[in-house]
Amino acid sequence: MSPRGQAPDTARPTTLGRALMLVHTGYGVRSELTDRLGLTRTATGTVLRDLEHLRLVRTIPGPRPERGGTGRPSHRVEIHPDAPVALGVQVHYESVALLDVGLGGVAGQIVEHRLPRPATPEAVLGLVADLVAARLATASKRCVGLGLALPSAVAGNGTALAALHLNWPVGVPVASITGDLLAARGHRIPVLVGNDANLAALAEHRHGAGAGASDLLYVTTGQCGVGGGLVLDGRLHTGSAGYALEVGHIPVRPGGRPCHCGSLGCLDVEADPSALLAEAGLPTPEPIMPAARALVAASASDPAARAAVLAVTRRLAAGLASLVNVFNPDRVVLGGLHADLLAVAAAELRDEVARRSYLDQAARVPIVAGRLAQPGLLGAAEVALQPLLDDPRTVLRQDRSAHHPEYRPQGTSS
Repeated sequence: MSPRGQAPDTARPTTLGRALMLVHTGYGVRSELTDRLGLTRTATGTVLRDLEHLRLVRTIPGPRPERGGTGRPSHRVEIHPDAPVALGVQVHYESVALLDVGLGGVAGQIVEHRLPRPATPEAVLGLVADLVAARLATASKRCVGLGLALPSAVAGNGTALAALHLNWPVGVPVASITGDLLAARGHRIPVLVGNDANLAALAEHRHGAGAGASDLLYVTTGQCGVGGGLVLDGRLHTGSAGYALEVGHIPVRPGGRPCHCGSLGCLDVEADPSALLAEAGLPTPEPIMPAARALVAASASDPAARAAVLAVTRRLAAGLASLVNVFNPDRVVLGGLHADLLAVAAAELRDEVARRSYLDQAARVPIVAGRLAQPGLLGAAEVALQPLLDDPRTVLRQDRSAHHPEYRPQGTSS
């Protein structure tokens, strides 16, 4: 039976896993790996040989020292070209997208489709299963799992608790349904499910603007709503039941717009693309993001657009200040349309966060834009790669014993 649900955030990685994670996140100099692993050079060499035997990494000679230099150059370690991949799928309000991602965060070709209407769980997850099955049928590398990013709070067993923007009922067992649909199509692979903003936070921490932060707060808005995530010491903080950081339901405007949660004036409905367009008196077309981004761009010369941008920016700042006061992060990363707002109203955003901050230190937290084009998709694949990154030997042993065509190494016949 394939593991299904939410990837564990409390797993203790093996030494092989720790080394693989370092290479995966960009630490490719052997001497640096030795320092970060806290091992001797000999022990590091043994670990790397084991990873090479598993065809997960390969070691290449470093550059020769210049004439007159002393010492041997440190070798470089890189991801092996035959290493496995994972699939990431993200369900948006308007569309669903699929991406295959290898170790090192190397991404393939994105496939995107409009959501079926009505976007029932059966219709959406059926489309997901079709897309994944089609990708696996043509894969040249083995796939270690599927990560699925949803605009919903997600329980530890992969159940969507509140996919409000999709109008799904409470408690859809997404991991179980998707796994069964894939099995019916001849593919039994692990299915891991997470909140889209949480997974985007993980991707930005490992491969984007959050790299090096110890306590990273991520807040974003996409096609609809506002989400966030918190990464502590390299792992997602998901709370006791798996759905912490539902930042969209922080009240930022008393008596404001009705929210799906039953409250008024939540960040979810006061700082997303629809809220921005409504503030400017504009309709909300589909797709919505191009119209919202055009309005942000127009704010440089259009007073009405500027007023709308500043109003939404102040509400975003109110939510950020509350989160900073509670979590005391050392970096804040903004994604989606929020990154666009930061680009045109950075001073106003930072001033408002500072004004609402509990301590002076909180006012000095760096607020930066995300660097990844598709962090939710990349994060979905990351969560599917996580078991491999924690314990590569065990995962590959289980993988190879399954004898499934989609797991075969490159160049192996069926």
